[in-house]
Amino acid sequence: MTSELALPITRRLWPRLQLVLLVMAVIGAVLLTGCRTSPVKDLTKVPISASGASMTEISKSIQSAGNGLGWVMQEKYPGLIIGTLHLRDHMAQVEIPYSTTSYSILYKSSSNLKYNASNRTIHSNYNSWISNLDNQIRARLSML
Repeated sequence: MTSELALPITRRLWPRLQLVLLVMAVIGAVLLTGCRTSPVKDLTKVPISASGASMTEISKSIQSAGNGLGWVMQEKYPGLIIGTLHLRDHMAQVEIPYSTTSYSILYKSSSNLKYNASNRTIHSNYNSWISNLDNQIRARLSML
């Protein structure tokens, strides 16, 4: 007798249960996607097409590009800039060695970005920040 009563209740609740399971699956997928890691993106020997540009002009262009995106840019010495980005509770730091013919953007350190030194993986947002920085540096250098 109890099994006959349970059957109609199960039929009525099944669509709701399916909806709850679907919502839980979507939330889980969103959370997992937000925590994705990727290989660290280092850019090496990116050519500078501004022929005749001085080291000072190139340095100012790189620093201006970073500052415009919220990076704190510090020239350690001619030919090397350290860029640091603080976003919420995350920090990324890069080394930008440069010459009159090329520049590089190299991972230096980070905090709260799930960096794995043995696999050289990091939170995927880091690579987006590096791409944005590279695009701005290229844009500034193209104006020289």
